[in-house]
Amino acid sequence: MILGLRSAIYPTPELAEGRDWYAKVLGIAPYFDQPFYVGFSVGGFELGLIPDGRPGALGAQAYWGVPDLEAELARLIKLGAKANEPAKDVGGGIKVGSVLDPFGNVFSLIENPQFDPKAVK
Repeated sequence: MILGLRSAIYPTPELAEGRDWYAKVLGIAPYFDQPFYVGFSVGGFELGLIPDGRPGALGAQAYWGVPDLEAELARLIKLGAKANEPAKDVGGGIKVGSVLDPFGNVFSLIENPQFDPKAVK
């Protein structure tokens, strides 16, 4: 039984650099920081960074919720990300877009006015 998004794992060969970049992006420090794994707790979910594996745009895609998609895409680009998928409306007031993090991973965002974070258990 699938219970919902728990973790998105991104290969990040330069783990310390990845930790620092994602701390800026998320606005929080990791709750777990070891040479083999860095974990961030974000709104009841986890972003995990691992030093092995190969970053790239063809892996799994997780969407991270934001209140203003265009503003967040611009902020991430200022922090060193590269534009990947511009903001687009996919219906029902929901917008998606993505950037490539400095390591080549797709970092996807979703602005979903229908999502109720209080309903997350």
